[in-house]
Amino acid sequence: MKKQFKFLFALLLITFSLSAQTPNTETKSLFERLGGSVGITAIVDDVIQAHMNNPAINARFKPYMDQPERFAEIRQHTIEFFSAGSGGSVEYKGNDMTTTHQGMNISATEYMYVIDDIMGVLKKHNIDYESQKDVLGILWSLKDTIISK
Repeated sequence: MKKQFKFLFALLLITFSLSAQTPNTETKSLFERLGGSVGITAIVDDVIQAHMNNPAINARFKPYMDQPERFAEIRQHTIEFFSAGSGGSVEYKGNDMTTTHQGMNISATEYMYVIDDIMGVLKKHNIDYESQKDVLGILWSLKDTIISK
């Protein structure tokens, strides 16, 4: 697992250093590049489905299917979080990530599966490489607030 994190960290460093050397002519926000509210909603719905289909992590998500109101609330918070965090004007009304994931005992391995699912969905939605890197950077920055120590 440590090798995976070292590899991912090295990849992020290389990616960010290369993007820093390349002039960015893109003026759209990440929110816009992800397709705005409609695009992010579709991405979140597909990420949820990917998690449900991923045998490594689906046990964490399937119980919410029996709680439709709670599931709808989590889905809405996830849409708001991705929207606000990517530069949209949407207000995130949920808790901070530490509070949200407190007591869940999420392992680093599980978090990597979540990231893999998200990146796969971004590719499915034909999100450009630069935007994928931006999302990966955000996900990586959140790891210490989500993974249990």
